[in-house]
Order: sequence, then structure tokens, then C-alpha cells
Amino acid sequence: MLNEFELPENVAMVKLSTRCWNGMHVSLTEYNCTGSVLFHLKKNQDSTRIGAELEYVGRHRAELRSAPNKPNPIAYRPHPIYFAPAEMELWGHSGDACYLKCGGITFDVDALQERLGMPDSTESIDAPRLRFSDDRLWTLIKLLTEAIDDSDPTAQLYGDSLTTAIAARLFEHPKEVKGSERGLSAIQLKDAMSYLEAKMPARVDLATLAKLAGLSLSHYSRAFKASTGLAPYQWQLRARVERAQELLVNTNWCLQDIADATGFADAVHFGRTFRKMTGATPAAWRMDRLA
Repeated sequence: MLNEFELPENVAMVKLSTRCWNGMHVSLTEYNCTGSVLFHLKKNQDSTRIGAELEYVGRHRAELRSAPNKPNPIAYRPHPIYFAPAEMELWGHSGDACYLKCGGITFDVDALQERLGMPDSTESIDAPRLRFSDDRLWTLIKLLTEAIDDSDPTAQLYGDSLTTAIAARLFEHPKEVKGSERGLSAIQLKDAMSYLEAKMPARVDLATLAKLAGLSLSHYSRAFKASTGLAPYQWQLRARVERAQELLVNTNWCLQDIADATGFADAVHFGRTFRKMTGATPAAWRMDRLA
């Protein structure tokens, strides 16, 4: 746990909220940063950990590492999640973070299995995963963190239900992946991300991305979505909104200037899209982050 007396370099502020449901310790941590950061995630020797990046503002992606100088070898996907067995060391890193919000859960596997009546087999959760995607699991973690400070009496049952669903998702046996459901290779995905980011916010044809990967259009569309959970156009739109978030935090530009820089027709179109994806207007989002 970080506190104001031991903040890592370039971490200006950390806000932490915690709560416990079903023996699972849930945390919501917000970091305000001023540049490159690297910090050790302290752990309990007996606790398994799972966490999700809920929000991030910064040009270079945040990542978890198994050693301080060992970059995460797994390509970024939206809504990244990590899973770390007990005793595994973890470090958080970003080249230029501005703001990061993370949800985390720690638990004792044996105690959780006994409490919830789960199967004894731990096949599906005995190996570390530094970055993977599971939209259902990410959503459950997000909903759980949002309930941490809810004082309504029903929040206890709500959190118990969510933690039970998370545990069930973790303990279920992995399903065999059919050939048509396989995603892009790590290199193909990295090439796609690099190309989309280099061209942003300009229009990119699907045919160009498919050719870059050496795949047909239909195969590429399916593989891209299998790898990222998003269609290519959804990825690009999300990236443009993330770039806008960075500009909202790091500049005093007006909304029209930010709309122009991120490829939106005008400030109205930008505001409508931003609110649809984040749940807040650009002005309100900026005020909340800079307060």
C-alpha cells in the first residue's frame, strides 16, 4: 500500500479506498503522476491478486512487470487485467503517466474455495498472467470497485454477489479456442497498434491493416476483435478519446482545439462522443481530474 510518505518518483498523489466482501479484499487506487513511474506493488505472502486498469491517461501504456527492468512482453488490449499467484513480485510502470485508476482484489485461494464451495482444482488460476482481456471479468471488477464507498445496506449483498461471480469466472475451466476464434499474433497486433497510433486521427482503411498482417479482410476483422475485444474502428475511436483525455489534462486548449486535434468534426460531435464513452462531458471530466 502506498501512502503520502513513500510515494515513488513522479507520483504526486495516491487515493486509496478499500472494502472486503466474501473474504476478498477489494481496493480502488487512483494515481496522479507527473512523468515516468516505476513502483513495487507490495503484497501479502499468502494472497493471490487480480487487478484491472479502469482508466488511464498518458501517451505510453501503463503495464505490470515481473521485474523492474523487464518490460511486459504481452501486447496491450483494451480493459487489461492481470492475475498474480501468491508470492509473485509485481511492479507497475509507465513512461509518462498522468492519471491511472486501478481496481484490485486479493484473496486466499483455499479460504475462498471453502467459503464459496468452489471446486478444489486450481488449474485455471495457478499460472500468472500479466496482461489479458476478459470483458465480463473487467466489468465485474469495475462494478465492485464502484460499490466500495456505497453506504446503502444493500451494497453488502451486491458486493457479495459480484465477488462470487468473479470467483466463479476465475475458477471455471478454460474453454478450447476454435481456429476461427483465434486472434492476431503478438507481432501482428503490435504492428496494428503502432500503425493506428501513428496515423491517428486520420482515417485508416481496413484493407491496409489486413495487408499489413497478410490476412484477408474477413479473417482480419475476426482476428482483430478476438485479440482486442473491439472492431478496428472501435479501437481507433477509443484511442482518439484517450488522446483527447491526455490533452484535457495536459493543456488548457479549448474543446474545439481538442476536437480538431483528435479528428472530430466539431466540439459538439467531440462532446457527444466523449460523454457516450466516458459518462461525462469533456469539461466535467477535466474539472474532476484537475481538482
